[in-house]
Amino acid sequence: MFVRIAQLIIGLALFGVGCAIMIEAGIGLDPWTVFAEGISNRTGLGIGWVVNLTGFVVLLAWIPLRQRPGFGTVANILLVGTAIQLTLPLLSTPEPWLARVAMFLAGTLLVGIASGVYLGARWGAGPRDGLMTGLHERFGWPIWASRLGVEATVLLAGWLLGGTVGLGTVLFAVLIGPIVHVSVPLFDRRRAAGRARTPGKASADSEAPPVGLSAPGT
Repeated sequence: MFVRIAQLIIGLALFGVGCAIMIEAGIGLDPWTVFAEGISNRTGLGIGWVVNLTGFVVLLAWIPLRQRPGFGTVANILLVGTAIQLTLPLLSTPEPWLARVAMFLAGTLLVGIASGVYLGARWGAGPRDGLMTGLHERFGWPIWASRLGVEATVLLAGWLLGGTVGLGTVLFAVLIGPIVHVSVPLFDRRRAAGRARTPGKASADSEAPPVGLSAPGT
């Protein structure tokens, strides 16, 4: 259990660092971070603290959807935004545009790897992914439709509030899925346990992938 907790905490912290790198690149962000940046611009609150508060508000939406948070859900709310807030003062935006693109890609790669680390610990869905699965289970909406509807709404709201939408928004949407798809099996604790019990053959349960990704911190 200690190893899984450590894996969760490290993964969430690295996820926040990756988000901070993408923010500082300044070429666009994923929908939820656009939303957090927009609120930050309007209120003066640090974007990391807004990420934490947004996660808490989203968690409240689980109540009518009859979802139950896990340890990983609470850790997600507390750690990702805090890591973003602590990392941003250590970064600076490079002047050359290509350097900013490279910075964003590095942040996206780190977010994808970190997702594999914390999702592989299997401590439960983050608040945003729980919202998607809750809509699916409560109303029968397809997961893709729930995700598209929610993320399109927060992206539009974030853009109207002054959040950064651009090339990075597209790059993240295209790249994050494949990166997470590769990284999750590398850090999946249940899959590793299954292989340890039966060398050369994982258990059927270990083949079930963790819940998917909806940044920041799912």
